[in-house]
Amino acid sequence: MPVPLWRRALDSSAWRQAALLVLLAALWEIAARAAGNDLLLPTFTAAAGALWEGLASGELLQRAFISLRLLLQGYALGVALALGLTALATSSRWGRDLLSSLTAMFNPLPAIALLPLALLWFGLGSGSLIFVLVHAVLWPLALAASAGFAAVPETLRMAGRNYGLRGPRYVAQILLPAALPAILSGLRVGWAFAWRTLIAAELFFGASSGQGGLGWYIFQNRNELMTDRVFAGLALVILIGWLVERLVFSTIERVTVRRWGMQR
Repeated sequence: MPVPLWRRALDSSAWRQAALLVLLAALWEIAARAAGNDLLLPTFTAAAGALWEGLASGELLQRAFISLRLLLQGYALGVALALGLTALATSSRWGRDLLSSLTAMFNPLPAIALLPLALLWFGLGSGSLIFVLVHAVLWPLALAASAGFAAVPETLRMAGRNYGLRGPRYVAQILLPAALPAILSGLRVGWAFAWRTLIAAELFFGASSGQGGLGWYIFQNRNELMTDRVFAGLALVILIGWLVERLVFSTIERVTVRRWGMQR
């Protein structure tokens, strides 16, 4: 018996999420109109208008491009260093002890706390921001990847060795696919940490080489008491994070670990 259309709509998570967003927007609009103070809480329509205006003029897109360019540089370097440390930890006891000691010391340290030191070392440029981004990505990803490799069943390792797999082929065909769920989790956490760190650093750091990203856009408009634009900048930060999660990480997860039956 075919399932009715209304039943399929109710069962779809996309419809439920859209309904929740509409409800939150309505509650925001009601609360803002009840408060009657646009300086403290602009209405949803005012914030949405500021977001549309910033996108149409290209200013918000330019700010987002500046932030994302820095983020990708720091994220890529952090991922490379994390995988290198994980490979070292997997290959020797000394490497495992080194990774364990470094993560115990530096993982609890907030990346933004290193920004004053980074400014002394690298000056007022993109190098300071990339330094704190690498710190934000490196340790959670290294921990997740190391845990993923350690959790590979011994029977799977023995099967790979029995097939004559050694070195890079053994890692690529046995260890990496088995540890991929943990690595994806670490990549997600590293991305979230890096994105939050970058926005916070731009709020504190300001513009780099005369160019400011989304954090600087939010800070400037807060100083000018344009709260609707502050909310527009925050909304774009959330939107970019949501798009990366849905279009990048969820897609990779769907075509790999879910397709392989490693996750539900």
